[in-house]
Amino acid sequence: MRKPPLLTLVAALLAASWGASLGVLHLRGDIPVVDGVEATLTNFRTTLLGRHTPPDIVTIVAIDDDTARQAGAYPLPRATLAKIVTDIQKSKPKAIALDMLLVDAGPEEGDKALTDALGQGNTVLAAAAVFPESRQQIADTGENLLTGLPKASELLLPQRRFTDAAAVGFVNVQTDKSGAPRFVPMFLRSGTSIVPSFPLRVATLASGADPVIEPDGILLGNREVGTDIGHMLPLSFYGPRGTIRTVSATAALNGQIPENVIKDHIVVIGATVTGGGDVFPTPFDPVFPGAEVVSTAITHLMAGDGLVRDHNVRLIDAGLAVALSVLLIGLLAWQRSAIGIATILSVIFLWAMVNLAAFAHGIWLSAALPMAAAGPPAVLFGAAQLLLGRRQAHHFAQQSQLLQRVQAPGLTEFLARNPDFLTQPVRQEAAVVFIDINGFTGLSETIGPTAVRELLNDFYNLIDDEVIANNGAIISFMGDGAMILFGLPQPGPQDATNALRCCVRLADRTRRWLEGLPEATASRIGFKIGAHFGTIVASRLGGGSRQQITATGDTVNVASRLMEVAAHFGNEVAISDELLKVAGRDSEPFQTGTLDGPMETQLRGRAGSIAVWLWKI
Repeated sequence: MRKPPLLTLVAALLAASWGASLGVLHLRGDIPVVDGVEATLTNFRTTLLGRHTPPDIVTIVAIDDDTARQAGAYPLPRATLAKIVTDIQKSKPKAIALDMLLVDAGPEEGDKALTDALGQGNTVLAAAAVFPESRQQIADTGENLLTGLPKASELLLPQRRFTDAAAVGFVNVQTDKSGAPRFVPMFLRSGTSIVPSFPLRVATLASGADPVIEPDGILLGNREVGTDIGHMLPLSFYGPRGTIRTVSATAALNGQIPENVIKDHIVVIGATVTGGGDVFPTPFDPVFPGAEVVSTAITHLMAGDGLVRDHNVRLIDAGLAVALSVLLIGLLAWQRSAIGIATILSVIFLWAMVNLAAFAHGIWLSAALPMAAAGPPAVLFGAAQLLLGRRQAHHFAQQSQLLQRVQAPGLTEFLARNPDFLTQPVRQEAAVVFIDINGFTGLSETIGPTAVRELLNDFYNLIDDEVIANNGAIISFMGDGAMILFGLPQPGPQDATNALRCCVRLADRTRRWLEGLPEATASRIGFKIGAHFGTIVASRLGGGSRQQITATGDTVNVASRLMEVAAHFGNEVAISDELLKVAGRDSEPFQTGTLDGPMETQLRGRAGSIAVWLWKI
């Protein structure tokens, strides 16, 4: 089906503009609604891909309910915490990270013991930043590597004596619309200072390499770790709580912690005690410990196995947003048949599979952005096509009405000379021929009004050619068929022969016409012809503004029913014995093809039987 090219071009340009505008906002990280949908789709993809084993880098020493009971208090006394740190230090870890805020002073003896314990090796303490808004604001300014960092209004730092003995990092995470901790900012701004995150500080101490800030990531030693806008590290969770190896701190208090899970590992000490409050919902677990969140970030930094969502990935997202929008417009313009819909669904499915495969390999392509870019233009363009189709259908209906007002071809001149012709009904002998397309109703429901019009015009034209060539008159075009009369305006001796010749030539011409149609169309339709000779009543019916010549009577009904006989026996033409008698069985039209009969046949809605002949090439 041919579509208006201007409408398609305009729709494609608008779709491309819409996708490009969303792509620009996506590069700046500034589409809250799309980001909300992306959060849900990211959780879905994570759950669909399932849990996987994390690299053996981090061990979590959990301050759990057993630890709190053994210590007799929670938060743990500083002396108890010092004992845990000291016991862990004995097994020579790469670094110890305390995921707890030590902002208040405690008893002197306990604080001194903890200070001494922290000074025995590579240790990192947690600090926290307070932001003026609930969501950490970031922006991709494109001017300076550090201008887009989250800006804190206040810092919650550990006691000075502790920071003199250990390094400090900030444990802030950024959650998405679903509440899941999706990013960890690698750096924060506080006034004129740039401060590192808790995971980055731990990874730096453990690797012995200072981080180098790059436009799309951090260089840690000889390994580059990709980051998102504002140097945010995307998190990819390995599974539910406990997926990263976790041991109870009671083992450290009792001197029973296994050396092999501590030596050359990074140890994160954090609270998992019931009611501690440091939990987050993740795709795998609604109460995921905060200590395991930071442990996941540390593992990503050390192993480089996190999700990649840098500027280049966002550029790919923007390109896909434009490409998918234009592609769907093109497919909708191509055709709205079952094949077109299947193709569109196949493209969407292929894109979804590519997106999921990329996510499985650690590349975080946006799933929501292409949907937001392609969805509205496709819906609007589809609606415009439907509206245009309805207008075309209405126009075609008007054309049909105009066609029905035209008097039967071949009678125009006679009517001009005899304006009173058939003002009164006239009984006379005539040959009546009906031709009809099989399966046309079902076809017209799928190809649309424009294609229907083109198809019928071609069919009507070939009928008109053959009827005029054989001195007949088309009384009416009836949707996908025609009623033809031989004997108007005046009967003649050759009416029956002309009718037979017209049947043969119509069958041959229609067959060749069908063979020239596309296979998808030709395979769904056929044709049938019925012809009879007898008495008819010719008259003019209608009012003053519209009249048409018509023929009625049993002869007309029989001719119409003979089409059913032809279809029933799998033939193209069914002819009454009466017509053949009048024309002569050896008449010239039947010098080709095969004529079988006569056979007595019942006609629907008519008493008695009739002798019928079947002709085929």
